[in-house]
Amino acid sequence: MTAAHATDYTWFEQRYPVLDEAYCLTLVEGIAADELLRRFDALTGQEVTGLAAVVAAWEAFDDGEDGDEEDDDWEDEAEEEAEKVSDLDEDRVLVAVTELDGWAIAVEPYGYLGSLSEVISRLSEGTRLVSHFRNVNAVDHFNWWERDSCRLQFEPLFPDQRHGNDADAPGIPELLMACGFRLDGERGELHTEAAFALAERLTDVRLTPERLEAATFRLGYAPRP
Repeated sequence: MTAAHATDYTWFEQRYPVLDEAYCLTLVEGIAADELLRRFDALTGQEVTGLAAVVAAWEAFDDGEDGDEEDDDWEDEAEEEAEKVSDLDEDRVLVAVTELDGWAIAVEPYGYLGSLSEVISRLSEGTRLVSHFRNVNAVDHFNWWERDSCRLQFEPLFPDQRHGNDADAPGIPELLMACGFRLDGERGELHTEAAFALAERLTDVRLTPERLEAATFRLGYAPRP
């Protein structure tokens, strides 16, 4: 287990302000990225390099405004991808998947599928899953599941209110505090960053801007439940 702390992830807000507003990050152990897309029941799209390109693809797919004025190649590719999937009959969510350190990782800009218990149950079949999510209203969730069983679930804003088989297991409060969560009833300033730190400690997958920008992501389009 790593010694990750919330302060190790302050770059997330600075580097990816769109995702800091709303995101869902899901890690599933021991499966391939394509298998993760299959478990999402997602239609498969193109490959892009870097998380910034994923955000651009989401903005194009969502028909939002791109705040980056630079004429990057991946912005043109994102527009082409959006045109290909614009005629989808179903309401779908963009899910971008990659693989790091033996885990398949799904990123959902402004998404939430990896936070839903009915979806998590399918994604975690036969393996372990860690996910964390927040939306524009500061609603957030952290999940740690193993083989269709919830080990730990809580809202990072309220880490003293926990559920799951290991919610009150020895060492859990100490683990949360070591990540930067506050268990004294006060709201921590870096609760989102602490969720990243806890995910790293549970998976040993360390996320950095360099790793995320070097990663190849496969885009997918998963149906809303």
